[in-house]
Amino acid sequence: MFIDCLRDAWKVPDSIQALPLFEGKLRKGGDRQIERKELNDVLQYALENGMIDVKYVQEQIALNKRKELIEKHPYSIWKGKEGLWHTYLPDAEKKRIHKRSSTRQGIEDIVADYWKAQMENPTVKDVYEQWITGKLSREEISVATKNRYDRKFSECMEVFGRRKIKSVSEYEIEDFILNIIHEKNLTAKGYSNLRTLIYGIFKLAKKKKYIDFSITEVISDMEISRKAFRRNQQPDEALVFSEEETDQIIQYIISSQLDLINLGLLLAFKTGVRPGELAALKKEDFLDRSVDVHRTEIHYQNEDGENVYEVRDFPKTEAGIRTVLIPKQALWIVKEIKRQNPFGEYVFMKNGKRIRTYSFTWRLKSICQKLDIPVRSLNKIRKTYGTILLDSGAEESFIISQMGHTDIKTTKNYYYKDRKSMRQKIEAIDQVAGL
Repeated sequence: MFIDCLRDAWKVPDSIQALPLFEGKLRKGGDRQIERKELNDVLQYALENGMIDVKYVQEQIALNKRKELIEKHPYSIWKGKEGLWHTYLPDAEKKRIHKRSSTRQGIEDIVADYWKAQMENPTVKDVYEQWITGKLSREEISVATKNRYDRKFSECMEVFGRRKIKSVSEYEIEDFILNIIHEKNLTAKGYSNLRTLIYGIFKLAKKKKYIDFSITEVISDMEISRKAFRRNQQPDEALVFSEEETDQIIQYIISSQLDLINLGLLLAFKTGVRPGELAALKKEDFLDRSVDVHRTEIHYQNEDGENVYEVRDFPKTEAGIRTVLIPKQALWIVKEIKRQNPFGEYVFMKNGKRIRTYSFTWRLKSICQKLDIPVRSLNKIRKTYGTILLDSGAEESFIISQMGHTDIKTTKNYYYKDRKSMRQKIEAIDQVAGL
């Protein structure tokens, strides 16, 4: 299309050798491919020698852009019985508004002008869609992460997202953040997730020259009191299984039917692998005394709203790629797993299909209910494992290697909890001299 515009704009006959030479350099393919610099040199030569009618080319480009905007218009354009031309335009409040004109040219001008204005001044939500789609297409994030970001946007930014990006001031961003923290009763982590979206939206907006301020500076200059955030504190006993509870669960599993799901729970207690890592293990991952962890299950909703469970060939974090040692007393678990599933691609399979994470979660819930133990998530087994490692006095380098962490602070701050039962605490205080 661009070459055709240049052909029409060329001021010399086609018989002159310059035109086919120039056209050949523009078209890609075979020996006619050229570097961008050479193309720029040819264009510069043509412009300097008056061989291109620049005004004509600009007009043709404008017409082509106008045509593209009209073709992408989501509503039909039709002529009514009264002789007027009609269409609809999107509207934030009414969803759509009716437009009419006496001529087709007039109604197409209305459509083209509307979408041109949208492109030059999109809504906050439009920029968000550009940002999130770009990250997904470049595989910087997974579909599961996109779904999580979409939920956070719907939860916190649905109304603010209708604003035109150019009309949003620095003060209004700060005002929005402070109000949404209060209205939604966000935790510090919840705000951190929201801030990721705000950074992405307004950094892209600046690159596209919709705004001229730095969102990084806006947020860094904000004063947010720690008291503004909701504190989601839970007692230690809600975050790990106590020593007594762990023993109860393990003994119950061993004394009941040892199917692959129950064996998976036992393996989780003995290795501390993440739930998604457990469900994605393959036979070749097991060595004599260890298991290689380098993939995980991810969960997301597809475009049809259906739940999808897939195995990703890398774990949650880079540090998650690790070799986890298996205690000697737990090797029988691996042996029994291999006996029950000797030929399956994945370690945990049922009826030829991989067992998903939720199957382990439901089984753990059922066991807790039968033992009259407070129900906890599958990830609490991992926290229990991390606490046991720290209580054991093992070297910190070994602990972070087993857990798949980059820093021992992560293990200590987020995984270490008190596992002593109330009875054990009472016995301990009774044995303290001087009290």
